[in-house]
Amino acid sequence: MTALGILLAMAVGVGLMLTRRLPTAFALVLLAAAIALIAGTPLTGDGESVVGTVVQEGAPRLAATMVAILLGSWLGTLMSEAGIASTLVRKIVEFGGERPTAVAVGIFLVAILCGSITGSAPAAMLAGVVGIPAMIAVGVTPTVAAGTVLVGIAAGLPLELINWQFLSDAIGVPVATVQHFQLRLFPIALLGGLAYILVEMRRKGVRHTWAVRASAGGGTGSGRERAAKRRRRGDAPWYALVTPLVPIVLALGLEVPIVAALLAGVVFALATAVPWREMTSTALRTLYRAFDVAAPPIVLFIAIGMLLAAVNLPGAVSALTPIVVAVSPGNVVLFVLVFALLAPLSLYRGPMNIFGLGAGVAGVLVAGGIYPAPAVVGLMASYGQVLGVSDPTSTQTVWSSQYAGVRPERSMRSTLPYTWVIAIAGLCLTAYLYLL
Repeated sequence: MTALGILLAMAVGVGLMLTRRLPTAFALVLLAAAIALIAGTPLTGDGESVVGTVVQEGAPRLAATMVAILLGSWLGTLMSEAGIASTLVRKIVEFGGERPTAVAVGIFLVAILCGSITGSAPAAMLAGVVGIPAMIAVGVTPTVAAGTVLVGIAAGLPLELINWQFLSDAIGVPVATVQHFQLRLFPIALLGGLAYILVEMRRKGVRHTWAVRASAGGGTGSGRERAAKRRRRGDAPWYALVTPLVPIVLALGLEVPIVAALLAGVVFALATAVPWREMTSTALRTLYRAFDVAAPPIVLFIAIGMLLAAVNLPGAVSALTPIVVAVSPGNVVLFVLVFALLAPLSLYRGPMNIFGLGAGVAGVLVAGGIYPAPAVVGLMASYGQVLGVSDPTSTQTVWSSQYAGVRPERSMRSTLPYTWVIAIAGLCLTAYLYLL
């Protein structure tokens, strides 16, 4: 009966999120409290309790992720205000000229860099504010223009330090374990994104609207004249354009902790792209703006921490483990086939969405010993490719689609075949690395 009650509570939680009767964070908090109470946990007390364990200990459970989100948002805000992202896009357009494929692939690469710094709508805006109109201008259809930014952000997700920290905290594995899988998923996501661009552009053709001839603005004249033109356009200096790579290189090459690596990226952006007289004011202004950007995901991660605390309570684990064992495939081939079929359940705030109820599912899989923790990392990271691109309720999909002038559902139909294949390839990789 306990297991049935928890499953019913989960179904109600999914319904509240799907119908948008409650914001996702609010629904997850109520679901966490309901799971704890159904599992027999007292409301208050000296031992495990809803107030003490779920709320007090669960809320800060993902604290390292929240700090990483704030620093990533600060770095993304700096890249926007200092013109680093827009300069990268303009350089790509200048290089690509009026060749639609070259421009689209270039914007895709910039979106990877932006996605490696910060996810969701901020990354889409960094790459898309200039990139989407530039692609449409040279003939890329609006649907493919929006999809190009989205698959680029998703291809950057395996390199996103915030994502590493989140999966590490949520599933309870070292960051090195997450890094091990994500670095092997990156080439798959990269090839999948390129396949989307090349196939969809060939399939849908090119629609010329208005011609843009981007002038490099620096090929003639003195150095002082070129610098003046660059300042008028709001371009960042060339040496500031490596800013997105700084945290990645520090974390990967020098094994600097994630929070420190992101903070170093902020310092590098300030030192290279902001005049020293404006450095203090710019740092404070962009930090305050970063709090606005980071607040919604931080609230969500507070709720996810509570949900993880609830599903890891002994009563919940003992009740749910037999059911999860019964429905979870033990055979490696069945693991790939079954979870490949379940991939669309990560869409529309579904039960396999790691930034929602999927975090609870991951917690049960690990706490019940159903699969090794690294395999759960691979499962959820693979589903993240579907969620990050094709979910018409995610902020990056909504923003990119609407900015390009198409409905989010249209973007989903365009990208889902490719993200589904990427997820299946990720599941195959997971099975090979951790289940054989």
